Amino acid sequence: MHRHPGLMWADVEARLAAQPEKLWSLHAMESTGGEPDVVGYDPATGEYIFYDCATESPTGRRNACYDREAQLSRKENRPEHNALDMATEMGIE
Repeated sequence: MHRHPGLMWADVEARLAAQPEKLWSLHAMESTGGEPDVVGYDPATGEYIFYDCATESPTGRRNACYDREAQLSRKENRPEHNALDMATEMGIE
């Protein structure tokens, strides 16, 4: 919690418990090698903001194009994934 002054973990935990689909998104980030962490709070919406705080691209999310158009335009060595579709699958923006 020393990295999150002003945020109370009990509040974050309660918000996550009320919206279990958000836990699924955080798990998806972790399962691909990411390090999701709460980085802020939006008082206008009441939402906590999470980012993937990994120091480098997680192993499970490397070698991806930005979007489907870029992915499909690759003639050789086409990546299996693109970042926008992966984010959608994880339920994140």
